[in-house]
Amino acid sequence: MAKAIKTLDELFHDTLKDVYFAENKIVETLPKLHKAANSKELKTAFEKHLGQTKVHVERLEQVFKIIGKKPEAKTCDAILGITDEGDEIREEYEGSPALDAGLLAAAQAVEHYEMSRYGTLRTWALELGLKDAAKLLQTTLDEEQATDIALTGIATSVVNQKAEG
Repeated sequence: MAKAIKTLDELFHDTLKDVYFAENKIVETLPKLHKAANSKELKTAFEKHLGQTKVHVERLEQVFKIIGKKPEAKTCDAILGITDEGDEIREEYEGSPALDAGLLAAAQAVEHYEMSRYGTLRTWALELGLKDAAKLLQTTLDEEQATDIALTGIATSVVNQKAEG
């Protein structure tokens, strides 16, 4: 039996489901990071990103609508691995001066994953002629990049120095 040939639009849809799962997992994870963080700046960043992530979920739902599909999540092993790693850091470094640095690093791993996925989805949307979807995905990509830059600022101005003990 011949294997069905898959096309870019199917890959786009599958990846969209993957990112939809990831964003919903991040909505679930950020409150745990917020609670565990000691730095006021880091707590504020996690709180802000939670609000943004909820908007990212809504934007993804708009993209699903643009392609005529219902919003559906597909288990994303990558984000599960990254969030599991964050949980390990939270448990292993609880009460340690390095906790916030570890939480921040875990958050940046999430950001880098998201930036990769949103950049890819945006490019594929353009290739598929989905200009409205590409615009939504680019807006989210811009926000993810800004969050990554903000986290780097917190790391270099506050968190890393405190982690040194």
